[in-house]
Formats: sequence, C-alpha cells, structure tokens
Amino acid sequence: MTVQTAWAYLTVQQFTAKHTAFNTGGLRALIFNEHTNGLAKSGAIVRIGRKVLIRDDLFFAWVESQNKAA
Repeated sequence: MTVQTAWAYLTVQQFTAKHTAFNTGGLRALIFNEHTNGLAKSGAIVRIGRKVLIRDDLFFAWVESQNKAA
C-alpha cells in the first residue's frame, strides 16, 4: 500500500493572504533573489511558465534554516 501526499501550492497573492506576516513586495524580493539567498535550493518555489507557486511547508522550513544560520 502506498501513501500519496498532495502538496498545496499557493500563488504569491494567496500566500500573503494566508500568511499575513509576509507582504507581497517582500515575498517577491525573496523570490527574485532566490539563487543568492538559498530559497532556490529549498525547492519551495516552483515556476510553470510565468506563474510562480510557493509550497508553504518548504518555504517555512527555509525560514527556519535562515534563523539557525544567523
């Protein structure tokens, strides 16, 4: 028996509406600099064409790793 997990991907607007600690501009800046800040390695950002989707569990794991790095 295999267990399938469905991940929830959110757009930038949906993410900021759900997690009010982040605003749209700040989140877009993190995404723009994803290759220099390590966000790209986390796998939290997915691009399909021009659409940017965020997997929130991986994003918050990345946030925690930033806290430990400081």
